[in-house]
Amino acid sequence: MAPVRAAESDGTTGARIRDARKAAGLTQQGMAAEIQVSRQTVIAMETGDYAPSVYLAIKVARALGVTVEDLWGH
Repeated sequence: MAPVRAAESDGTTGARIRDARKAAGLTQQGMAAEIQVSRQTVIAMETGDYAPSVYLAIKVARALGVTVEDLWGH
């Protein structure tokens, strides 16, 4: 099993992802289907327990109608 990569310690990126998902009218399951990952992966991104690859970050941003910088920019 691959190790979990810590995304952040303060939860701000996860909160931005969750807020953008809700603003887009998507459930965690709906977003997971849209970006072709498990619901658990969406949960891990929203809790800051998983840092997605650049490819997945782009898919997330596109699915939510925002930019990568909107979600992961500091």
